[in-house]
Amino acid sequence: MINSLVHYALENGCLSVASESLLRQLVNMKIHSPSDLEALANLKVAFNSGQIQREACSTRILLDIGDNCEISVN
Repeated sequence: MINSLVHYALENGCLSVASESLLRQLVNMKIHSPSDLEALANLKVAFNSGQIQREACSTRILLDIGDNCEISVN
């Protein structure tokens, strides 16, 4: 599911509020695989390079993926 959400965001250049919320829920529930973590890292790179915009107003996204690994994009 995480891979699909990230793939959709990369294709469309935008991460919807709903997708961001679902990503946060999946990560918080620890429902992710190593490939999902790679997809989230790619999402971070895309945000940092301006390839993806957020539908939400804030310019910061924060996903805590556990094991002292946090993806924060300003």
